[in-house]
Amino acid sequence: MATGKLLIFVVAYNAEKTIEHVLNRIPVEKLPAATEVLVIDDESADRTFQLAEAYVKAHPTMKLTVLRNPRNQGYGGNQKIGYEYAIENGFDAVALLHGDGQYAPEKLPDLVQPVLDGRADACFGTRMSAGNQAVRQGMPRYKYFGNRILSWFENSMIGLKLTEWHSGYRVYSVAALGAIPFRYNTNDFHFDTEIIIQLALAGRHVLEMPIPTFYGDEICHVNGLKYAWDIFRTVILCRLHRLGVFYQKSFDVETVSGAELKLGYASSHQWAVDSVKAGNRVLEVVCGPDELAPVLKGLGCAVTTVRCMPDGTLPDLSEPAVPYDVILVLDVVEHVAEPEVLLGRLRDCCFAGTTSVILSTANVGFLPVRMSLLAGRFQYSRRGILDLSHRRLFTVKSFRRLLEQEGYRIHRVRGIPGPYPKAFGSGAFSRFLLAMNRVLIFFSRGLFAYQVFAEATMTPPLHRMLRRTLDASGKASG
Repeated sequence: MATGKLLIFVVAYNAEKTIEHVLNRIPVEKLPAATEVLVIDDESADRTFQLAEAYVKAHPTMKLTVLRNPRNQGYGGNQKIGYEYAIENGFDAVALLHGDGQYAPEKLPDLVQPVLDGRADACFGTRMSAGNQAVRQGMPRYKYFGNRILSWFENSMIGLKLTEWHSGYRVYSVAALGAIPFRYNTNDFHFDTEIIIQLALAGRHVLEMPIPTFYGDEICHVNGLKYAWDIFRTVILCRLHRLGVFYQKSFDVETVSGAELKLGYASSHQWAVDSVKAGNRVLEVVCGPDELAPVLKGLGCAVTTVRCMPDGTLPDLSEPAVPYDVILVLDVVEHVAEPEVLLGRLRDCCFAGTTSVILSTANVGFLPVRMSLLAGRFQYSRRGILDLSHRRLFTVKSFRRLLEQEGYRIHRVRGIPGPYPKAFGSGAFSRFLLAMNRVLIFFSRGLFAYQVFAEATMTPPLHRMLRRTLDASGKASG
């Protein structure tokens, strides 16, 4: 028997016909000694709460707490309250059990064991691991196929291999729950899907175990079509969140690295590498961890890295004895308060007519951002165009204007498609999206470019032009 402090959390709504039977079937003798049962009635219209309270009085040796929400919280909202109870009372694991008897309480010891042993952060009961056995045990065929299709879609989009996403029989590590923002999840039935996504984004280990299927005369409160739409919408929003196009607080789980190289497809990093020749002298301006320096050094380039300060200054920059062949300013100007200072400093200290300057920045005019603004949304996120660390935002035209006014002669501006391989993996779907995005960029960079990529050279700064004028006039420069 596993040890630890376990909470059996029974969600109940209009379950007066089944609640006593469910509580009777909980195998307390096979569970840890420190096990508590919590029933939260979600403002049922029947006698669920009264019968659960009567059960407490009839079983004084059982550690059982019965609560009632003063207002209906919904399936997800009820779970939030129960998980908060588990966190505040220091439980090690919490098992979710439905009060309508759809899931067999006798399976609790098997589901609880891996979580309390530390082998999993969550353990789900699955009805889909043995072919169509669920149908033979009474699951309606439309629910079976709907479950299969939705689970396939969710696995494909999120990158998991669960046999079932829609089982309500679950055991969670309370530490894992405390580390994810489940409080921001929906109060509706797709709460269960959102919490799986959060566990996946957080890198938590989810285990599945087979459970029997039971369908009795309980009333189903789920609108199937609405539920399917909510699942589809939630998964797509998750992908958009990871792409940086849309921000959802409930999906703000991943630790985002400051150095995320985007290589092997159309991106600022790949195009910059393609623009540098073997043996070039390269100055890389960064505002975070070094990014391309190791890659460029592997090409035989001599790379100097300087760090841009938040105000745009470059304190460690000095005029090179030998001009640089290439200066890289990738995804930097949006992170500084005064990119004009940065570009001016580079031009003053590193001017050479032959030096190629390669710059990139996010395009705030990207169509999804415009659509979000039209819908009244302008939300910053952990990555992407509206990254929380961005201090200046540019469209294609305003980026061109910035470069021109700071004395840069633009030779080429290109629109970069979205980093779909980062969001969807490097498969055929991502390649299709990249190709479609590049076609759209051909018609309008301003609308369809995720980033702007510019290749430029510097015009001489005034102090150098003055020196040239003095030299040409035979006057000594003072």
